[in-house]
Amino acid sequence: MPRLSDTMEEGTILRWLKRDGEEVTRGEELVEIETDKATMTYESDQSGTLQIIASEGSTLPVGAVIAHLGVEGEHRAAARPSASAPAAAEPATSAAETEPAPTPANSLPEEGERVRASPLARRIARESGIDLHGVHGSGPGGRIVKADLSGGAAPPPGTPAEAPAAPAATTAAEAVATAKGQSTTVELSRTQQTVARRMAESKATIPDFTLQLDVDMEDCVALRTQLKALSQRPAAPEAGEEAREQLRAPTYNDMIVKACALALREHPHANGSYRDGRLVLYSRINVGVAVAADGALVVPTVFDADEKSVGEIARETHALAERVRAGTVTPPELGGGTFTVSNLGMYGISSFTAIINPPQAAILSVGALAARAVVGADGAIAARQTLTLTLACDHRILYGAEAARFLARVRELLQTPSALTL
Repeated sequence: MPRLSDTMEEGTILRWLKRDGEEVTRGEELVEIETDKATMTYESDQSGTLQIIASEGSTLPVGAVIAHLGVEGEHRAAARPSASAPAAAEPATSAAETEPAPTPANSLPEEGERVRASPLARRIARESGIDLHGVHGSGPGGRIVKADLSGGAAPPPGTPAEAPAAPAATTAAEAVATAKGQSTTVELSRTQQTVARRMAESKATIPDFTLQLDVDMEDCVALRTQLKALSQRPAAPEAGEEAREQLRAPTYNDMIVKACALALREHPHANGSYRDGRLVLYSRINVGVAVAADGALVVPTVFDADEKSVGEIARETHALAERVRAGTVTPPELGGGTFTVSNLGMYGISSFTAIINPPQAAILSVGALAARAVVGADGAIAARQTLTLTLACDHRILYGAEAARFLARVRELLQTPSALTL
Protein backbone atom coordinates (compact mmCIF):
# COMPACT_ATOMS: atom_id res chain seq x y z
CA MET A 1 0.00 0.00 0.00
CA PRO A 2 1.75 3.16 -1.17
CA ARG A 3 1.73 6.39 0.86
CA LEU A 4 -0.18 8.85 -1.33
CA SER A 5 -0.49 11.78 1.12
CA ASP A 6 1.43 13.10 4.08
CA THR A 7 -1.35 12.13 6.53
CA MET A 8 -2.26 8.77 4.99
CA GLU A 9 -2.18 5.84 7.42
CA GLU A 10 -4.19 3.29 5.46
CA GLY A 11 -5.94 3.02 2.12
CA THR A 12 -8.87 1.21 0.52
CA ILE A 13 -8.48 -0.58 -2.81
CA LEU A 14 -11.43 0.53 -4.93
CA ARG A 15 -10.60 -1.07 -8.28
CA TRP A 16 -7.77 -3.00 -9.91
CA LEU A 17 -7.10 -1.62 -13.39
CA LYS A 18 -5.12 -4.73 -14.40
CA ARG A 19 -6.18 -8.37 -14.11
CA ASP A 20 -4.43 -11.02 -12.07
CA GLY A 21 -1.70 -12.63 -14.20
CA GLU A 22 -1.60 -9.73 -16.67
CA GLU A 23 1.67 -8.16 -17.79
CA VAL A 24 2.25 -4.65 -16.43
CA THR A 25 4.81 -2.13 -17.65
CA ARG A 26 6.31 0.65 -15.57
CA GLY A 27 4.15 3.80 -15.59
CA GLU A 28 0.89 1.98 -16.38
CA GLU A 29 -2.14 2.75 -14.23
CA LEU A 30 -2.43 -0.17 -11.84
CA VAL A 31 -5.00 0.43 -9.10
CA GLU A 32 -7.44 3.02 -7.74
CA ILE A 33 -6.93 3.70 -4.02
CA GLU A 34 -9.10 5.77 -1.69
CA THR A 35 -6.96 7.73 0.78
CA ASP A 36 -7.86 10.03 3.64
CA LYS A 37 -7.98 12.97 1.23
CA ALA A 38 -8.97 11.77 -2.23
CA THR A 39 -9.28 8.84 -4.59
CA MET A 40 -5.99 8.35 -6.43
CA THR A 41 -4.84 6.23 -9.36
CA TYR A 42 -1.50 4.59 -8.59
CA GLU A 43 0.90 3.98 -11.46
CA SER A 44 3.17 0.94 -11.34
CA ASP A 45 6.80 1.76 -10.50
CA GLN A 46 8.10 -1.42 -12.12
CA SER A 47 7.32 -3.97 -14.83
CA GLY A 48 6.32 -7.60 -14.48
CA THR A 49 3.48 -10.09 -14.17
CA LEU A 50 0.79 -9.00 -11.71
CA GLN A 51 -0.24 -11.25 -8.84
CA ILE A 52 -3.03 -9.58 -6.85
CA ILE A 53 -2.85 -10.20 -3.09
CA ALA A 54 -5.46 -7.75 -1.72
CA SER A 55 -8.95 -7.82 -3.19
CA GLU A 56 -11.08 -4.82 -4.09
CA GLY A 57 -12.69 -3.27 -1.04
CA SER A 58 -9.80 -4.22 1.24
CA THR A 59 -8.52 -1.57 3.66
CA LEU A 60 -4.85 -2.00 4.51
CA PRO A 61 -2.20 0.06 6.32
CA VAL A 62 0.54 1.85 4.42
CA GLY A 63 3.34 -0.60 3.61
CA ALA A 64 1.18 -3.72 3.52
CA VAL A 65 1.66 -5.90 0.44
CA ILE A 66 -1.26 -5.56 -1.98
CA ALA A 67 0.30 -7.29 -5.01
CA HIS A 68 3.47 -8.82 -6.44
CA LEU A 69 5.09 -7.92 -9.75
CA GLY A 70 7.61 -10.34 -11.18
CA VAL A 71 8.24 -13.22 -13.57
CA GLU A 72 5.15 -15.29 -14.39
CA GLY A 73 4.51 -17.86 -11.68
CA GLU A 74 7.49 -17.12 -9.47
CA HIS A 75 5.38 -15.86 -6.56
CA ARG A 76 2.83 -18.61 -6.90
CA ALA A 77 5.60 -21.21 -6.96
CA ALA A 78 7.12 -19.69 -3.83
CA ALA A 79 3.74 -19.71 -2.11
CA ARG A 80 3.07 -23.41 -2.96
CA PRO A 81 5.86 -25.67 -1.64
CA SER A 82 6.08 -29.19 -3.02
CA ALA A 83 3.86 -31.75 -1.33
CA SER A 84 6.89 -34.08 -0.96
CA ALA A 85 8.92 -31.48 0.92
CA PRO A 86 8.91 -31.90 4.70
CA ALA A 87 6.86 -29.36 6.60
CA ALA A 88 9.87 -28.34 8.68
CA ALA A 89 11.66 -27.19 5.53
CA GLU A 90 9.01 -24.63 4.61
CA PRO A 91 10.43 -21.09 4.86
CA ALA A 92 8.90 -18.74 7.41
CA THR A 93 6.84 -16.04 5.74
CA SER A 94 6.07 -12.61 7.11
CA ALA A 95 2.41 -12.04 7.94
CA ALA A 96 2.59 -8.74 6.05
CA GLU A 97 3.66 -10.54 2.82
CA THR A 98 1.00 -13.22 2.49
CA GLU A 99 -2.62 -13.56 3.47
CA PRO A 100 -3.18 -16.11 6.27
CA ALA A 101 -5.13 -19.20 5.37
CA PRO A 102 -8.89 -18.71 5.38
CA THR A 103 -10.53 -19.52 8.68
CA PRO A 104 -13.44 -21.96 8.39
CA ALA A 105 -16.70 -20.16 8.90
CA ASN A 106 -17.80 -22.55 11.66
CA SER A 107 -14.68 -22.34 13.81
CA LEU A 108 -12.92 -19.78 15.96
CA PRO A 109 -9.15 -19.07 15.84
CA GLU A 110 -7.07 -20.98 18.34
CA GLU A 111 -5.55 -19.02 21.22
CA GLY A 112 -2.32 -17.41 20.00
CA GLU A 113 -3.28 -17.80 16.33
CA ARG A 114 -3.31 -14.56 14.30
CA VAL A 115 -6.88 -13.41 13.82
CA ARG A 116 -7.95 -12.30 10.36
CA ALA A 117 -9.45 -8.83 10.81
CA SER A 118 -9.53 -5.48 9.02
CA PRO A 119 -7.39 -2.63 10.45
CA LEU A 120 -10.55 -0.74 11.46
CA ALA A 121 -11.93 -3.80 13.27
CA ARG A 122 -8.62 -4.25 15.12
CA ARG A 123 -8.67 -0.63 16.28
CA ILE A 124 -12.29 -0.85 17.46
CA ALA A 125 -11.51 -4.08 19.32
CA ARG A 126 -8.42 -2.56 20.92
CA GLU A 127 -10.31 0.55 22.08
CA SER A 128 -13.32 -1.45 23.30
CA GLY A 129 -11.38 -4.27 24.95
CA ILE A 130 -12.92 -6.95 22.71
CA ASP A 131 -11.07 -10.25 22.31
CA LEU A 132 -11.15 -10.99 18.58
CA HIS A 133 -10.57 -14.70 19.26
CA GLY A 134 -14.21 -14.86 20.36
CA VAL A 135 -15.65 -13.08 17.32
CA HIS A 136 -16.86 -14.83 14.17
CA GLY A 137 -15.97 -12.94 10.99
CA SER A 138 -18.51 -12.40 8.24
CA GLY A 139 -15.98 -11.12 5.69
CA PRO A 140 -14.22 -13.14 2.98
CA GLY A 141 -12.59 -16.25 4.44
CA GLY A 142 -13.90 -15.48 7.92
CA ARG A 143 -12.26 -12.03 8.07
CA ILE A 144 -13.58 -9.92 10.96
CA VAL A 145 -14.96 -6.55 9.84
CA LYS A 146 -16.47 -3.56 11.64
CA ALA A 147 -20.02 -4.91 11.34
CA ASP A 148 -19.04 -8.02 13.32
CA LEU A 149 -18.19 -5.87 16.35
CA SER A 150 -21.19 -3.56 16.36
CA GLY A 151 -23.71 -6.16 17.44
CA GLY A 152 -21.49 -8.69 19.15
CA ALA A 153 -20.27 -12.01 17.78
CA ALA A 154 -22.76 -14.15 15.89
CA PRO A 155 -22.99 -17.81 16.96
CA PRO A 156 -21.19 -20.22 14.60
CA PRO A 157 -23.27 -22.34 12.23
CA GLY A 158 -24.53 -25.51 13.85
CA THR A 159 -24.75 -24.01 17.33
CA PRO A 160 -28.10 -24.92 18.91
CA ALA A 161 -30.28 -21.87 19.19
CA GLU A 162 -31.49 -20.90 22.62
CA ALA A 163 -35.14 -21.39 23.31
CA PRO A 164 -37.09 -18.22 22.66
CA ALA A 165 -37.87 -16.29 25.76
CA ALA A 166 -41.45 -15.83 26.78
CA PRO A 167 -42.94 -12.67 25.32
CA ALA A 168 -42.86 -9.78 27.73
CA ALA A 169 -44.72 -6.53 27.86
CA THR A 170 -43.17 -3.72 25.87
CA THR A 171 -41.01 -1.61 28.18
CA ALA A 172 -40.63 2.14 28.07
CA ALA A 173 -37.05 1.70 26.83
CA GLU A 174 -38.20 -0.46 23.92
CA ALA A 175 -40.85 2.10 23.02
CA VAL A 176 -38.25 4.86 22.93
CA ALA A 177 -35.90 2.71 20.85
CA THR A 178 -38.53 2.08 18.18
CA ALA A 179 -40.01 5.59 18.18
CA LYS A 180 -37.52 6.79 15.56
CA GLY A 181 -38.50 4.11 13.09
CA GLN A 182 -36.08 2.02 11.09
CA SER A 183 -32.46 3.20 11.25
CA THR A 184 -29.81 3.01 8.57
CA THR A 185 -26.09 3.04 9.26
CA VAL A 186 -23.97 4.86 6.67
CA GLU A 187 -20.27 4.11 6.53
CA LEU A 188 -18.01 7.17 6.28
CA SER A 189 -15.57 7.48 3.40
CA ARG A 190 -11.85 7.80 4.12
CA THR A 191 -12.11 11.57 3.54
CA GLN A 192 -15.08 11.92 5.89
CA GLN A 193 -13.30 9.88 8.58
CA THR A 194 -10.24 12.12 8.33
CA VAL A 195 -12.30 15.32 8.50
CA ALA A 196 -14.17 13.99 11.55
CA ARG A 197 -10.96 13.03 13.34
CA ARG A 198 -9.14 16.30 12.60
CA MET A 199 -12.10 18.49 13.58
CA ALA A 200 -12.55 16.60 16.84
CA GLU A 201 -8.83 17.01 17.57
CA SER A 202 -9.08 20.72 16.78
CA LYS A 203 -11.97 21.37 19.18
CA ALA A 204 -10.39 19.23 21.90
CA THR A 205 -6.85 20.66 21.77
CA ILE A 206 -6.97 24.25 20.44
CA PRO A 207 -7.90 27.09 22.84
CA ASP A 208 -9.68 29.23 20.26
CA PHE A 209 -11.42 32.59 20.28
CA THR A 210 -13.31 34.47 17.58
CA LEU A 211 -13.46 38.04 16.27
CA GLN A 212 -16.12 39.43 13.98
CA LEU A 213 -16.60 42.59 11.93
CA ASP A 214 -18.62 43.90 9.02
CA VAL A 215 -17.04 44.99 5.74
CA ASP A 216 -18.43 47.60 3.36
CA MET A 217 -18.10 45.88 -0.02
CA GLU A 218 -19.50 48.69 -2.21
CA ASP A 219 -16.16 49.34 -3.94
CA CYS A 220 -15.57 45.60 -4.45
CA VAL A 221 -19.02 45.31 -6.02
CA ALA A 222 -18.22 48.19 -8.37
CA LEU A 223 -14.85 46.68 -9.30
CA ARG A 224 -16.32 43.25 -9.98
CA THR A 225 -19.08 44.77 -12.10
CA GLN A 226 -16.40 46.35 -14.30
CA LEU A 227 -14.33 43.15 -14.46
CA LYS A 228 -17.41 41.07 -15.26
CA ALA A 229 -18.31 43.39 -18.13
CA LEU A 230 -14.80 43.00 -19.53
CA SER A 231 -14.92 39.22 -19.19
CA GLN A 232 -18.18 38.99 -21.11
CA ARG A 233 -16.77 40.63 -24.22
CA PRO A 234 -16.63 38.07 -27.03
CA ALA A 235 -13.13 36.69 -27.57
CA ALA A 236 -11.52 36.85 -30.98
CA PRO A 237 -12.40 33.84 -33.17
CA GLU A 238 -8.76 32.79 -33.30
CA ALA A 239 -8.44 32.93 -29.50
CA GLY A 240 -8.06 29.55 -27.85
CA GLU A 241 -9.66 28.17 -24.70
CA GLU A 242 -6.76 29.43 -22.58
CA ALA A 243 -7.25 32.99 -23.85
CA ARG A 244 -10.96 32.84 -23.05
CA GLU A 245 -10.18 31.49 -19.58
CA GLN A 246 -7.99 34.57 -18.96
CA LEU A 247 -11.17 36.68 -19.10
CA ARG A 248 -12.80 34.95 -16.08
CA ALA A 249 -14.06 37.59 -13.64
CA PRO A 250 -12.86 37.16 -10.03
CA THR A 251 -15.49 36.35 -7.42
CA TYR A 252 -15.76 38.19 -4.10
CA ASN A 253 -14.18 35.16 -2.47
CA ASP A 254 -11.15 35.50 -4.77
CA MET A 255 -10.79 39.11 -3.61
CA ILE A 256 -11.01 37.99 0.01
CA VAL A 257 -8.32 35.34 -0.56
CA LYS A 258 -6.04 38.00 -2.03
CA ALA A 259 -6.77 40.42 0.83
CA CYS A 260 -5.98 37.71 3.39
CA ALA A 261 -2.73 36.86 1.61
CA LEU A 262 -1.54 40.47 1.69
CA ALA A 263 -2.56 40.85 5.35
CA LEU A 264 -0.78 37.60 6.26
CA ARG A 265 2.43 39.05 4.80
CA GLU A 266 2.16 41.91 7.30
CA HIS A 267 1.10 39.70 10.23
CA PRO A 268 3.33 36.58 10.12
CA HIS A 269 1.94 35.03 13.33
CA ALA A 270 -1.39 34.52 11.56
CA ASN A 271 0.57 32.54 8.96
CA GLY A 272 2.18 30.21 11.49
CA SER A 273 1.42 27.24 13.71
CA TYR A 274 1.96 26.08 17.29
CA ARG A 275 4.04 22.96 17.85
CA ASP A 276 5.47 21.59 21.11
CA GLY A 277 5.68 24.92 22.89
CA ARG A 278 7.15 26.77 19.89
CA LEU A 279 5.82 28.96 17.09
CA VAL A 280 6.55 27.89 13.53
CA LEU A 281 6.40 30.80 11.07
CA TYR A 282 6.23 30.04 7.34
CA SER A 283 7.91 32.03 4.59
CA ARG A 284 5.30 31.09 1.96
CA ILE A 285 1.69 32.22 2.14
CA ASN A 286 -0.54 29.37 0.99
CA VAL A 287 -4.27 29.98 1.39
CA GLY A 288 -6.64 27.01 1.50
CA VAL A 289 -10.14 27.47 0.08
CA ALA A 290 -12.83 25.20 1.53
CA VAL A 291 -14.89 23.35 -1.12
CA ALA A 292 -17.93 21.15 -0.39
CA ALA A 293 -18.01 17.90 -2.37
CA ASP A 294 -19.79 14.54 -1.94
CA GLY A 295 -20.66 14.92 1.72
CA ALA A 296 -17.17 16.04 2.74
CA LEU A 297 -15.23 19.27 3.07
CA VAL A 298 -12.07 19.42 0.95
CA VAL A 299 -9.55 22.28 1.15
CA PRO A 300 -7.34 22.73 -1.93
CA THR A 301 -4.48 25.21 -1.65
CA VAL A 302 -3.60 28.38 -3.55
CA PHE A 303 0.17 28.47 -3.16
CA ASP A 304 1.99 31.84 -2.86
CA ALA A 305 -1.34 33.68 -2.99
CA ASP A 306 0.33 36.97 -1.99
CA GLU A 307 2.40 36.91 -5.19
CA LYS A 308 -0.51 36.18 -7.54
CA SER A 309 -2.95 38.64 -9.08
CA VAL A 310 -6.64 38.45 -8.29
CA GLY A 311 -7.20 37.13 -11.80
CA GLU A 312 -4.66 34.33 -11.32
CA ILE A 313 -6.29 33.40 -8.01
CA ALA A 314 -9.70 33.36 -9.70
CA ARG A 315 -8.57 30.97 -12.43
CA GLU A 316 -6.72 28.73 -9.99
CA THR A 317 -9.53 28.45 -7.41
CA HIS A 318 -12.05 27.70 -10.18
CA ALA A 319 -9.85 24.92 -11.58
CA LEU A 320 -9.19 23.47 -8.12
CA ALA A 321 -12.89 23.44 -7.23
CA GLU A 322 -13.69 21.65 -10.51
CA ARG A 323 -11.08 18.98 -9.78
CA VAL A 324 -12.38 18.53 -6.23
CA ARG A 325 -15.93 17.94 -7.46
CA ALA A 326 -14.71 15.63 -10.22
CA GLY A 327 -12.60 13.64 -7.74
CA THR A 328 -9.36 14.29 -9.66
CA VAL A 329 -7.64 16.64 -7.21
CA THR A 330 -4.21 15.37 -6.12
CA PRO A 331 -2.79 15.16 -2.56
CA PRO A 332 -0.11 17.83 -3.24
CA GLU A 333 -2.92 20.25 -4.13
CA LEU A 334 -4.59 19.54 -0.78
CA GLY A 335 -1.55 20.05 1.43
CA GLY A 336 0.80 22.85 2.41
CA GLY A 337 -1.87 25.35 3.47
CA THR A 338 -0.94 27.97 6.08
CA PHE A 339 -4.35 29.70 6.38
CA THR A 340 -7.91 28.83 5.35
CA VAL A 341 -10.90 30.77 3.99
CA SER A 342 -14.37 29.18 4.29
CA ASN A 343 -17.35 30.83 2.59
CA LEU A 344 -21.02 29.93 3.15
CA GLY A 345 -22.37 33.25 1.92
CA MET A 346 -23.73 31.67 -1.27
CA TYR A 347 -26.20 29.77 0.93
CA GLY A 348 -27.51 32.95 2.55
CA ILE A 349 -25.65 32.42 5.84
CA SER A 350 -25.02 35.85 7.37
CA SER A 351 -22.21 34.71 9.68
CA PHE A 352 -20.74 31.54 11.17
CA THR A 353 -17.66 30.30 13.00
CA ALA A 354 -15.58 27.66 11.23
CA ILE A 355 -13.35 25.16 13.04
CA ILE A 356 -9.61 25.82 12.79
CA ASN A 357 -7.79 23.46 10.44
CA PRO A 358 -4.80 22.28 12.55
CA PRO A 359 -1.97 23.10 12.77
CA GLN A 360 -2.92 26.46 11.23
CA ALA A 361 -3.25 29.54 13.44
CA ALA A 362 -6.61 30.76 12.14
CA ILE A 363 -9.50 30.35 9.73
CA LEU A 364 -11.67 33.10 8.19
CA SER A 365 -15.41 32.55 7.78
CA VAL A 366 -17.20 34.62 5.12
CA GLY A 367 -20.92 35.41 5.33
CA ALA A 368 -23.41 36.48 2.69
CA LEU A 369 -23.08 39.73 0.77
CA ALA A 370 -26.29 41.73 1.18
CA ALA A 371 -27.64 45.26 1.21
CA ARG A 372 -27.90 46.50 4.80
CA ALA A 373 -28.85 49.78 6.40
CA VAL A 374 -25.69 51.63 7.41
CA VAL A 375 -25.36 54.94 9.24
CA GLY A 376 -22.91 57.17 7.41
CA ALA A 377 -20.45 59.67 8.86
CA ASP A 378 -23.03 62.45 8.37
CA GLY A 379 -25.65 60.47 10.27
CA ALA A 380 -27.64 59.59 7.17
CA ILE A 381 -28.89 56.03 6.74
CA ALA A 382 -28.14 54.36 3.42
CA ALA A 383 -28.25 50.86 1.96
CA ARG A 384 -24.75 49.49 1.52
CA GLN A 385 -23.49 46.11 0.26
CA THR A 386 -21.84 44.53 3.30
CA LEU A 387 -20.73 41.13 4.57
CA THR A 388 -19.56 39.75 7.89
CA LEU A 389 -16.12 38.21 8.44
CA THR A 390 -15.47 35.94 11.43
CA LEU A 391 -11.92 35.02 12.39
CA ALA A 392 -11.35 31.96 14.61
CA CYS A 393 -7.86 32.00 16.16
CA ASP A 394 -5.55 29.70 18.12
CA HIS A 395 -4.86 31.73 21.26
CA ARG A 396 -1.49 30.00 21.68
CA ILE A 397 -0.29 31.80 18.53
CA LEU A 398 -2.49 34.86 18.08
CA TYR A 399 -3.53 37.19 20.90
CA GLY A 400 -6.60 39.37 20.67
CA ALA A 401 -4.94 42.65 19.68
CA GLU A 402 -2.78 41.10 16.95
CA ALA A 403 -5.69 39.13 15.53
CA ALA A 404 -7.82 42.30 15.56
CA ARG A 405 -5.16 44.21 13.63
CA PHE A 406 -4.96 41.41 11.07
CA LEU A 407 -8.72 41.32 10.55
CA ALA A 408 -8.90 45.12 10.36
CA ARG A 409 -6.23 45.05 7.65
CA VAL A 410 -8.29 42.54 5.63
CA ARG A 411 -11.27 44.91 5.88
CA GLU A 412 -9.16 47.90 4.87
CA LEU A 413 -7.93 46.10 1.74
CA LEU A 414 -11.46 45.05 0.74
CA GLN A 415 -12.83 48.56 1.25
CA THR A 416 -10.10 49.93 -1.04
CA PRO A 417 -9.87 47.07 -3.57
CA SER A 418 -7.43 48.95 -5.80
CA ALA A 419 -4.85 47.98 -3.16
CA LEU A 420 -5.36 44.33 -4.15
CA THR A 421 -3.73 45.03 -7.50
CA LEU A 422 -0.49 46.39 -6.02
